[in-house]
Amino acid sequence: MIVAFSITPLGVGEGVAEPVARAVKVVRDSGLPNRTDAMFTTIEGEWDEVMAVVKRAVDAVAEIAPRVSLVLKADLREGVTDGMTTKIESLERHLS
Repeated sequence: MIVAFSITPLGVGEGVAEPVARAVKVVRDSGLPNRTDAMFTTIEGEWDEVMAVVKRAVDAVAEIAPRVSLVLKADLREGVTDGMTTKIESLERHLS
């Protein structure tokens, strides 16, 4: 399972780097394959472990933000591992 998600802290003013960094730290500390860009953090693993990490990331932001928005998109494909890498490799082959 691959999950791309974005957590937005609300009610903390314009500077959201600190609360967002808290969420990213939770993801990186999880040990699951992950990638963060300007819009989303993507994480790969089994349903329960991925969703537990997303919950912990939301909770980390909620500790300092009175309101939290979560956008989540999931790709559930049984039997696929290393999907974050193989999807990009496949795309790159088609671009060559």
